[in-house]
Amino acid sequence: MNIDIIPVTPFQQNCSLIWNDEKKAAIIDPGGDAPKLIKRIEQHGLDLQAILLTHGHLDHVGAAEKLKQHFQVDILGSHSLDKILFDSLPQQSRQFGLFEISAFAPDRWLDTEGEILNIAGFSFEILHLPGHAPGHIGFIEHQEGIAFTGDVLFKQGIGRTDLLGGNHAQLIDTIKQKMFKLPDDMVVLPGHGPHTTIGQEKLNNPFVK
Repeated sequence: MNIDIIPVTPFQQNCSLIWNDEKKAAIIDPGGDAPKLIKRIEQHGLDLQAILLTHGHLDHVGAAEKLKQHFQVDILGSHSLDKILFDSLPQQSRQFGLFEISAFAPDRWLDTEGEILNIAGFSFEILHLPGHAPGHIGFIEHQEGIAFTGDVLFKQGIGRTDLLGGNHAQLIDTIKQKMFKLPDDMVVLPGHGPHTTIGQEKLNNPFVK
């Protein structure tokens, strides 16, 4: 798996552009700066297959519609429990004062726990990871040993739970009962900040010890 992590917007959200050796690609959580992302995809000469979303917060979905229109691909995810977040995108944009964005819905919600999503030559297991957002999901590529899990687990940190639909107890349960069941050497690429591994967070994360 080739990975280009592209921080976008003042939130410095980690947008992940991934592709295989045949240049088939997917983009995960394009949170904004659409022209920058379009340019990067075209510079790599990639054939974009889909847009994948972990959850419906503005800083993770802000460029999704523009990329969909430009590349004519579908938006997949998150879980339909996030509909309230997608519906509230105009209010989110006013709250954070970033950019205007209209409410939209993904082309397909990913509601089936354990579904295997075959995109761009990779196989992602879909895990429902609520707590930061009610419909938050993760894309787990077991063969590559990489988990794209948005704002659930960070290097020595966890996602905030004071936003719409957040639930601290649920987030801690998600990390302990779902993420910590993944292999210790699984690399976690979070929505913000540096990557980590499941094993490192089991040992060092002060929020879930």
